[in-house]
Amino acid sequence: QVQLVESGGGLVQAGGSLRLSCAASGRTFSNSARGWFRQAPGKEREFVAAINWSGGSTYYADSVKGRFTISRDNAKNTVYLQMNTLKPEDTAVYYCAATRWTMTRTQEVDYEYWGQGTQVTVSS
Repeated sequence: QVQLVESGGGLVQAGGSLRLSCAASGRTFSNSARGWFRQAPGKEREFVAAINWSGGSTYYADSVKGRFTISRDNAKNTVYLQMNTLKPEDTAVYYCAATRWTMTRTQEVDYEYWGQGTQVTVSS
C-alpha cells in the first residue's frame, strides 16, 4: 500500500506563489509516474500536471502551462508543484496521485493511489 500526504496549501493573493509537496510512504514505487489533480467547488476533478518516473518528462494542462512546474526528488519520495502567478480560478483542492505506470499519465483512471488533498485559495 502507498500513502501520499500533501502539504503546502493555503491562502494567497492573486499573482502570488505556493509550493505543494507530496510525500510518499509505504510500499512506494521508485519507478512510478506521479500526478497532480485539482477539484474546484461544484466542478469535477481535473488534471493539472504529471511527471514520469525519472523526472525527465513532464506534462501540463493548458490552463497552468507556463505558470506551474512539477518536479520530484526520488531520494525523498517526494513530488512538488511550484505554482506561480496564481489566479482566483486556481482555487481548488489539490490532490497528489501515484500510478504504476512509468510514463506520464493524464487520466484519473490511470492512478491507483491518492492523497487526501490540500486546499489552495487564491483571493482577488
